[in-house]
Amino acid sequence: MGNAVLYAACGTGFTFLMTVLGAAVVFILKKDLNPKIERAFMGFAAGVMLAASVWSLLIPAMEDARIFSGPDWLPVAAGFAAGGIFLFAMDRTIVRWFEKMGEERRFFGMKKSTTLLLAAIALHNIPQGMATGLAFLMAVQGSGRQVLAAAVVLALGIGIQNLPEGSAVAMPIRRDGIDRKRAFFISAGAGILEPLCGISVAALGGNAGTIMPWLLAFAAGAMIYVIAEELIPEATGKDNDRFGVFGVMIGFLIMMVLDVALG
Repeated sequence: MGNAVLYAACGTGFTFLMTVLGAAVVFILKKDLNPKIERAFMGFAAGVMLAASVWSLLIPAMEDARIFSGPDWLPVAAGFAAGGIFLFAMDRTIVRWFEKMGEERRFFGMKKSTTLLLAAIALHNIPQGMATGLAFLMAVQGSGRQVLAAAVVLALGIGIQNLPEGSAVAMPIRRDGIDRKRAFFISAGAGILEPLCGISVAALGGNAGTIMPWLLAFAAGAMIYVIAEELIPEATGKDNDRFGVFGVMIGFLIMMVLDVALG
């Protein structure tokens, strides 16, 4: 178990570091990123997460579900649905909370729209952290270097998409009139849920054996909910921008190749 926690800490520590580096753009850029570039980054993040959900989460969940005494599909289907419902419930809860506060209330000086963006990003760090922690837990419990390579690829893919994501949060915060240092720390702080969730899941150790298919599918369902509800709409925009579409394709392709080649 100790090794799993250590590996998960390293993996999610890397993804968190990439969020921090992305947030650091507030010290460099004086203007917002070009909207087309932002949409391309969002699309890339969606593609990476979509490929990771399939190859690093759902396929291993289906393989582990074979030892389930009931129908093989039940843990995967139930876990997947639970992940999506959980993210939907959390999303609606946050929205209602801000609606009750009113437009005039500000969180650390941010506008309501910026705060909702920050909350959404922080929320989808939960399944990303879980996915990374579970991948390294499987690597420790499994045999062979291929399982560990798959976990490393997943952490690498999530880290790559966290880089533009950190800037996509930090720049709107800065635009709300908040100083650069404070905008950096707020944006970087949104990523802390990844290592917290990843290490917590990895700490389950051997106790996760029977519920592993459920956990993997849960993380996949939550991630795909984020992709469908937030990332792809942001990537394509109102005009169905092709920059975002190509970003999705490129992100998916790179993550798929890494998973298949190394995993």
